[in-house]
Amino acid sequence: MSSQKFATLRYTALRLGIFVVCFALVWALAYFHVIPLGVGSSNAVWLLLLAIVISAPLSFVLLRKQRDAMSEQIVAKVDRQKARIAASARQEDGLL
Repeated sequence: MSSQKFATLRYTALRLGIFVVCFALVWALAYFHVIPLGVGSSNAVWLLLLAIVISAPLSFVLLRKQRDAMSEQIVAKVDRQKARIAASARQEDGLL
């Protein structure tokens, strides 16, 4: 099977993996009191937001090739759909 076929799935899995690694790192830093735990019961929200803020730029830089492959896959699907719609419209116009 072509690697292009699963570009979106691969990008999503890698992005989720980077987030999980960042969350584990942030959790470990909070556990050892290197970073603050948050205020009151906001610990989980604080850790999630911090992991998102860290993983977003990492994903942007590290997953450039996967993002480009996913973009090509989406563009190809949109082009095929446009061609089907145009063919359907031509067929309908032929009936009138």
